[in-house]
Amino acid sequence: MERTQEKALKILLQPVQYLKGVGPHRAELLARLGIHYVKDLLFYFPRDYFDLTDYRDISDLEEGKVQSVEGVVDSVEYRLLPGGRTVVSVGLQGKGGYLRGIWFNQPYLRDQFRRGQRVVFSGKPRRGGLIWEMFHPMVQQLGAEEEPQRGLLPLYSLTEGLEQWEVRRIVRTALEVALPGVEDVFPEDYRASHRLLSIQEALRYIHFPPDWPTLELARRRFVYQELLVLQLALAIRRGQQQSFRKAPVFRVTPELDKRIRRLFPFEFTPGQNQAIQEICADLAKPVPMLRLLHGDVGSGKTVVAAYAILVAIAHGYQTALMTPTEVLAQQHMRTFERLLEHSRVRRVLLTGGLSPRERAAVLAQIAAGEADLVIGTHALIQEDVQFHKLGLVIIDEQHKFGVRQRAALKASGQDPHYLVMSATPIPRTLTLTLFGDLDVSTIRDAPPGRQRVYTFLADKEHRSQWWEFFRQKLREGRQGYVVTPIIEESEDLDLVSLERAYESLANGELEAFRLGLMHGRLSPEQKQAIMQAFRAGEIQVLVCTSVIEVGIDVPNATLMAIENPERFGLAQLHQLRGRISRGRYPGYCCLFPGEELTEQARKRLEAFVSTTDGFELAEKDFELRGPGEIFGTRQHGLPPLLVADLRRDYATLVEARADAQQLVANDPGLANPKFGLLRKQVLARYGKALDLAEVA
Repeated sequence: MERTQEKALKILLQPVQYLKGVGPHRAELLARLGIHYVKDLLFYFPRDYFDLTDYRDISDLEEGKVQSVEGVVDSVEYRLLPGGRTVVSVGLQGKGGYLRGIWFNQPYLRDQFRRGQRVVFSGKPRRGGLIWEMFHPMVQQLGAEEEPQRGLLPLYSLTEGLEQWEVRRIVRTALEVALPGVEDVFPEDYRASHRLLSIQEALRYIHFPPDWPTLELARRRFVYQELLVLQLALAIRRGQQQSFRKAPVFRVTPELDKRIRRLFPFEFTPGQNQAIQEICADLAKPVPMLRLLHGDVGSGKTVVAAYAILVAIAHGYQTALMTPTEVLAQQHMRTFERLLEHSRVRRVLLTGGLSPRERAAVLAQIAAGEADLVIGTHALIQEDVQFHKLGLVIIDEQHKFGVRQRAALKASGQDPHYLVMSATPIPRTLTLTLFGDLDVSTIRDAPPGRQRVYTFLADKEHRSQWWEFFRQKLREGRQGYVVTPIIEESEDLDLVSLERAYESLANGELEAFRLGLMHGRLSPEQKQAIMQAFRAGEIQVLVCTSVIEVGIDVPNATLMAIENPERFGLAQLHQLRGRISRGRYPGYCCLFPGEELTEQARKRLEAFVSTTDGFELAEKDFELRGPGEIFGTRQHGLPPLLVADLRRDYATLVEARADAQQLVANDPGLANPKFGLLRKQVLARYGKALDLAEVA
């Protein structure tokens, strides 16, 4: 290592207070921003940039664009306005005319200008009568021979006591003395073949780019690196799961296929057949299947899961089906009772709602191999659950389980095959990140006979009209839901608002009908009793929270009113709507938004009303809200992305994924010394979150 690089490396690792121009006081302020060492400064990227690339004569200015004008101060005026407000106005004489800079409530500025002084004003100009004006422009004060600053000026997130100019100066100093100490995780030949700046160029230009194209090159380097590290972690995890673990081989012969299909009183759709083919190919290998099955609401994913279950059981193995809620577990139990009624599959339900005696009996059946299909909630991953011969794990509603929870079942007993089901389509970007260690099967078609759902966005004036229609359909024998949102900050407030809605309907619009109340606070037994009464038609209208969003299957329920739909995401709304397309009659869904609707919320609701295509809605939801809100940034267990934006950087994500898979295919442990730093970064960032074993 050269002496310059060695010296820079030492500076890089030293506390920031010892950097020239910082000191103890500023070090305390920087610590509030997470900056403790000099290296932290280099990777404290600007949140935005101020454009100083467009210098113009005053006669060439345009409204609405950031531009810069150089000139000489001609006048400085200060006025006191009513209410104690102040205004400072500075006249600037420049090429092609006259411009006025205006600042409100910053009286100290009048002492910073003097006639004859050379300055640059930068901002968005607008016409103020006959002359141009800039409100609160950025100012550069120039010496007699000094050239104005050009390029893009970095803007950093600050804390009280720190100014932009201070952070810029400190970062510039850090770049000058410590940059040679930053080692590149990519070898030179790799950078050249992937069109990447070196780490030192990228750091210099992300802080002080001369223009937008150069900034984009710097940004691309960091986005690519961040996404490649994630994809390498996922590819290594996938490789380790398949290298270190062995699973039973389940071959599906034509005879077995025929026996299984005979149990179903209908033909499978092309989409279901394709998914079954992909799953069977995985099950025939001696390594664990790791597959995500997703499709639109009502596309028949459960039937595909039932086929896989029957394959495992035909080979003498047990299957575990894990769901996030007891309501969904019970719904699956009923569904499989119906789907498998002509089979000899022994089925048990294991949830937290069982009594100690019932639980002990179920556990004994599971351990003795007297239960072929075990359906349950998180109770399935508790230590006292011992499977006799577990061959297949199916997890429904994957995004509601953390990464470690989904690994827990895999570790119980021998290595099973693993199938994840998602209730709604997953945006393509998330299938490559959150689920990037899984193969993906997609069902795009719906079973024949699915009814259309008509969706309306209504205002107050249409309420009475809707309820009249709702009552008419109830008299015709239909049933319906009234959904109110959950206000996460206050469960008590939730219950009050739900009960108020129930009372209002029971004593108003729906007083002639039998209503039920359903929410998350009820015990499992109460929920089961209410759902049984609703299925039997004893309850005509269920007033509920989104507890019904997944897995509730009452074909006669074709009506749904959703209050304050803006509080739900598009995928959740689509899932709710899926409850009313399951019978012989068309469904009707009406949304009643709150009075203060944001522009983004209105766009989301209009998108929802415009289509019933879940894949289209999933992409729209992702575009409007981003990955964090859709699945909960902390819930999936992966560290957040710092530079990449999955909405904007999809093309780079696809590129990084392909490159990562190629690298791991050629070198499964990244053992090549030239990728040593890259391997170290993968383990440091994702080793714990993804349970990666130390790679060689």
